[in-house]
Amino acid sequence: MKRTMKLRLNERGAAVIEFALTLPVLVLMIWGIFECSLLFEANAGMQHALGEGARLATLCVPTGSGCNTETDTDIKAKMNAKLFGQNDGTFTVSDPVDATDSKTLTVSYTRTMDFLFFRGPTVTLTRSKLVYTPTTT
Repeated sequence: MKRTMKLRLNERGAAVIEFALTLPVLVLMIWGIFECSLLFEANAGMQHALGEGARLATLCVPTGSGCNTETDTDIKAKMNAKLFGQNDGTFTVSDPVDATDSKTLTVSYTRTMDFLFFRGPTVTLTRSKLVYTPTTT
């Protein structure tokens, strides 16, 4: 009885066991925060590319009879050049969709989340911007 009571009251090594049980959860949470931050970075890169594409689409280069606007190819190339973010996802810049006096610019990002111990869902972020273009004559 005396020996059993001594073992029950002995707490040596309890901290190591608690640490061993909580370490995988802590590492998984930190890695998950890192994975989510990559999505926020990609979102910021998409917003930057859309802003630069919108700026280029609204420029009016004056001519004698009106103004010249940039072509859809030039706008798409500018947006591709201004994208930033991790390369472990897929950025897609769609061709601008023309309306009468506007264009819709779209960028999307697709990435499969990786949480060290298991694969997460595939996340797709899509951002669009409606840009009013100057009239050409």
